[in-house]
Amino acid sequence: MTVTEGTIEEFADLDAADQLRRTAERVLAECRKVIVGQNDVLEQLLIALLARGHCLLVGVPGLAKTLMIRTLAEAMELTFNRIQFTPDLMPSDVTGTEILQDDPVSGTRGFQFFRGPLFSNVLLADEINRTPPKTQSALLEAMAERQVTVSGTRHTLPDPFFVLATQNPIEQEGTYPLPEAQLDRFMFNVLVDYPSEDEEYLIVEATTKPKKALIERVVSGPELLEMQQLVLKVPAAPHVIRYAMQLARATRKNSETPGSELIREYVTWGAGPRASQYLILAGKARALLHGRTYVSTDDIKKVALPVLRHRILTNFNAEADGITSDNIVEKLLQAIPTSSGG
Repeated sequence: MTVTEGTIEEFADLDAADQLRRTAERVLAECRKVIVGQNDVLEQLLIALLARGHCLLVGVPGLAKTLMIRTLAEAMELTFNRIQFTPDLMPSDVTGTEILQDDPVSGTRGFQFFRGPLFSNVLLADEINRTPPKTQSALLEAMAERQVTVSGTRHTLPDPFFVLATQNPIEQEGTYPLPEAQLDRFMFNVLVDYPSEDEEYLIVEATTKPKKALIERVVSGPELLEMQQLVLKVPAAPHVIRYAMQLARATRKNSETPGSELIREYVTWGAGPRASQYLILAGKARALLHGRTYVSTDDIKKVALPVLRHRILTNFNAEADGITSDNIVEKLLQAIPTSSGG
């Protein structure tokens, strides 16, 4: 990795960066008391939290998606709420509602807002694709603006605030696929795969005993906010920003970058500018987690799949040929060269 001269010196908080790395290692260690394997998934979840991003976990039932999110929240002093999304769930069940109340002192009656489960630091939206778009859209303002509007009144959500959602890719009958506009609000789309044989043995052994691991809280809310601000201070060299932009722009049908023939054949819509932003932000968080105070093109490559896979809409040709958005991102990573030795 070639770093532009002076890049590392521009980052003044070296002690804070080292403290962030050590704290992140402690958080992951607490999670591993309960979660066997899934190291990449846990790291991607932590990267999303440090970069103030929301995360969508996709995997078949029984892979501990919900447990991972709950354990990560328990390792931090953050308020946590879970919503089990169902077809009959209404927007007010998520955001809260105004209820007519009597004032025992004055004898008058008025509306009082009662907060819904959305008002927490970490919201687990379990099986988000099982609720209608009307309720899914209630999350849009919260995810983008970190506030909700009820009866014309804005209510600010706690800070930090994250939506960590799960989605089941099977049993699609009676489900409501998330629209592209809402998918784009998620920084990461994380695929949770089956464990290896050895990992599954450890899972069965650990979960069939009476002893339960205790999770120690190692990060407070204010400390997490400081860590998020530190991530923003990590410098990214111009050639790294250009590389992230080129990756995102290469997914669009009008691009003339390496791999454009593949895009024109298999892609209907590509990634927007938010993808470029998230590639850099995720790259900054990953760099700090790995003990570096600058972003490399390797960081961008490592986060490219979870950032881009849900922002590429493939067409019928891709489905007929068995080409997925992951295949397209991997082809682009091979086709697009890194510059400046990165």
